Amino acid sequence: MLHRALKTVLALSVAASAVFATAVQAQFPSKPLKIIVPFPAGSATDVVARILGQSVSNAIGQPVLIDNKAGADGAIGAAEVMNSAPDGYTMLLATNSPMSAVPSLRKNPPFDPVTDFAPVTDVGRYTFFLYVNATQPFKTLGEMVAHAKANPGKLNYATGNATGIVSFAQIGSLAGIDIAHIPYKGEPAAVADLVANRVQMMIATLTTGGAHVRDGKLRAIATTLPRRSPAFPEVQTMAEAGMPQFAIVSWAGLFAPAKTPKDVVERLNREFTAAMKRPDVLAAMEKQAFVLTPSTPEQLGEHVKAQKEAYARILRAAGVQPE
Repeated sequence: MLHRALKTVLALSVAASAVFATAVQAQFPSKPLKIIVPFPAGSATDVVARILGQSVSNAIGQPVLIDNKAGADGAIGAAEVMNSAPDGYTMLLATNSPMSAVPSLRKNPPFDPVTDFAPVTDVGRYTFFLYVNATQPFKTLGEMVAHAKANPGKLNYATGNATGIVSFAQIGSLAGIDIAHIPYKGEPAAVADLVANRVQMMIATLTTGGAHVRDGKLRAIATTLPRRSPAFPEVQTMAEAGMPQFAIVSWAGLFAPAKTPKDVVERLNREFTAAMKRPDVLAAMEKQAFVLTPSTPEQLGEHVKAQKEAYARILRAAGVQPE
């Protein structure tokens, strides 16, 4: 009798807990959300986060705060989200830098992008250009390669993220050139030094470099997109410029900590994918030359796995050793 009573009490307790958890999650979100951006304010990822955050905030009636945690190719911000409570209130707007490149650039990566995060939705694709200071003598990718070969050790390039690091590793491998690497914590500071001609070239987004092309301080000599960008339609793709093997994909996705409840992830997915379909958001992203690609959580999970493997192959082929 006592055994049966205990079983009844336990069953009721489990049922009550499930009802309570469901009630709490049904009220989600009941307080402000936070998106950690693992790059500086003013970077392309920061701008994308603020556009999406404002739209979602308007829809759910809760603030969506943006917290910039720059450094270590995005790994600092990613690690903070990994260690956050899995309740859906802290998210990461991650890019290929921490999720695709860091696992292969580090001997002891601080996280596993596949197991330490809960995918929410794919967000989009960046438009990257190879920029050079306008005073440099080369105007095409082929001329830059020829100049680098004729002047070994005299050119350098800046990077503000792992996209730049991996891209130049592949360019160097394909072209057989050796140019010095000057790393920065993010694109804004790197572009400032590029404009000042303290560095000669870098691969960066339209957000940080485009205005300087328009005012004549920088020159865009190639885009990493598979097709020419409407922003600068005269600029060749890497394939058109002579490097059809170039294969870097620059992407962004939204993640929560691992073990975030499935229904919370689904609610976040609904809100953010809805935001990506609103005309004002589409127009704002178009100005950044950022192509939105909303998805299911499962689709983003598969993309993360595929890109992690692709970056590992590219870095091995380029001879880049983990540090």
